[in-house]
Amino acid sequence: MNAVDLARLQFALTTSFHFLFVLLTLGLVTLLVVMQTRSTITGAPVHERMTRFWGRIYVINYALGIVTGIVMEFQFGLNWSGLATYAGDVFGVPLALETLIAFFLESTFLGLWIFGWGRLHRWVHLALLYLTALTAFASAFWIMAANGFLQHPVGYRVDGVLRLDDFGALLTNPAFTSALVHGVFAAITAGGVFLTGVSAYHFIKRTPEADFFRRSLRMGVVTTALATPVLIGAGFAQFPVIERYQPGKGDAVQWIGAPLGFMVLIGMGLTLISWLTLPLLIRDAVIRMRFPLYLMVIGIPFPFAAAVFGWMFREIGRQPWLIYGLLRTEDAVSHVDASRILLSLIVFTSLFVLLAGVDWALIARAVRRGPDVAPAPVSPLVVTL
Repeated sequence: MNAVDLARLQFALTTSFHFLFVLLTLGLVTLLVVMQTRSTITGAPVHERMTRFWGRIYVINYALGIVTGIVMEFQFGLNWSGLATYAGDVFGVPLALETLIAFFLESTFLGLWIFGWGRLHRWVHLALLYLTALTAFASAFWIMAANGFLQHPVGYRVDGVLRLDDFGALLTNPAFTSALVHGVFAAITAGGVFLTGVSAYHFIKRTPEADFFRRSLRMGVVTTALATPVLIGAGFAQFPVIERYQPGKGDAVQWIGAPLGFMVLIGMGLTLISWLTLPLLIRDAVIRMRFPLYLMVIGIPFPFAAAVFGWMFREIGRQPWLIYGLLRTEDAVSHVDASRILLSLIVFTSLFVLLAGVDWALIARAVRRGPDVAPAPVSPLVVTL
């Protein structure tokens, strides 16, 4: 493999790993907002316990996701200096805003939320979670804006290199707006399926926390049933945009369509199963039926796989362009020896596999442990990390 192929493979692997963390983070924080809102309004202990238990898993995933994100950022400087040189004035703007406005604020609000249990007024504490969620989605907003520019460059002028000419055009880019809704609901679907699968696991294990996981199971199934139709609709809504602005993507080699096909099948399957499960929630019929519970556990990885398949179609189908119609991928790669890229590929991939394994082990331990009998702060978890 030459330097271009190695650089593309490295970025594909690191981005895919990071994307999995982001999906669960966005999905869980959305559901946590619902849980803590109900807890704050009703004062019911079960809702607070739900917020603490699922919040613990959220914090684990968020902490390790930060590390993967930092490692991923090194890719631009190490392997893609041509992109920074030619389009940094445009492409770098949403990335900088994501870091300065969204990420730093999100981390601050989350830290206050974690250490604010029992120390802040309940409405102030709830507001911090809302702000955490809003800044998390703001982060996704700016990342998708940057990616939308790569798909369909707008708002620039050519002055030897690309210069930002119309910031508003970046925010109304059809390649950005059509994909943002799809990505948001992919994350919400992943959160709903995760909630459903973990709750089903505890019923398989004959949990003594029947009421706790019954509520969690219902929330997961209902969330999935409501999110997947919007997810699928937003996905199909992108095809006219692709046909108009990236006509070459539809003519790409045949195997590129395979990830798209798998993504569509998974989305349709999750929609069908979640809607068929809704009637079984009445009188807890689904809890007494072992087979659906096993299906729910097995289904946990599927929305994550679908998201990666969709990303593969979106990115690989754009080749040979890094910035569609303006900058070819081979011209954006840094002038470094292929052996050095191979070394960084091995190091970064090994690190990501390690982080993914640690994330899985910590989440699995938290899941097996179950909710605390008595409310306990979330903050000690950070110390253990």
